[in-house]
Amino acid sequence: MLLEGRCAIVTGASSGIGKSTAIRLAEEGADVCVNYYSDKEQPDADAVVKDIEGHGRRAIAVQADVGNEEDVQRMVSRTCEEFHDVDLLVNNAGIENQVALLEMTLELWERVLRTNLTGAFLCMREAGKIMARNNSGVIVNMSSVHEFIPWPGFAHYTASKGGMKLLTQTAARELADKQVRVVNIAPGAIATPINDFVLDDPEAKHAIEEEIPLGHFGEPEDIASAVAWVASDQASYVTGTTLVVDGGMSLYPKFV
Repeated sequence: MLLEGRCAIVTGASSGIGKSTAIRLAEEGADVCVNYYSDKEQPDADAVVKDIEGHGRRAIAVQADVGNEEDVQRMVSRTCEEFHDVDLLVNNAGIENQVALLEMTLELWERVLRTNLTGAFLCMREAGKIMARNNSGVIVNMSSVHEFIPWPGFAHYTASKGGMKLLTQTAARELADKQVRVVNIAPGAIATPINDFVLDDPEAKHAIEEEIPLGHFGEPEDIASAVAWVASDQASYVTGTTLVVDGGMSLYPKFV
């Protein structure tokens, strides 16, 4: 197993990529804190915990708004109480919504940046303190191909992911002497609930698939596999970079 004995936090882990990642980490031997945002997500988070326990690993479900400093501190403390350590953080929690730049309210802008970027920072800071004391750990930030590909209608989302890119690189520089690695994963088009607005529209789905050389949406398990590898000792010389998992979308297949 790639991650035997590791203690992980996965944010936004009640569904989609976060759920698949939490389960895959458990399959590879890790104990997992399954973070979720709201009470309505608790049943799904509890189901993920049961799945993990079915793999013989320990798991807890912890409600926390990653954009809230006190919530994040409580989540990290609770994980340490249960598992006696935190040596792997997957900053997966993220939101998006489509709105034209000139129609975007400050509230919408701040909501996305608060979750996607501030949330990643807060979790990274709190978990990173423990890792730095232990001189060991890995932080995996869930970015997007839109950290470098513009996306009209999603200026707040792309700004958050562009910011995450340099946050990752800077943190990797700062924490390297503590033997803490920091890496971005950049998914392309993945079949998750956040993309239902595209998946439920055959025309829109086909248009996106035409932009993917491999010809289809990825699955959450594709991203979970990448996280498991990059968090493992097999990737011990990888830090401060972005691993793109996009079926070739970033090759700009229509460009001639």
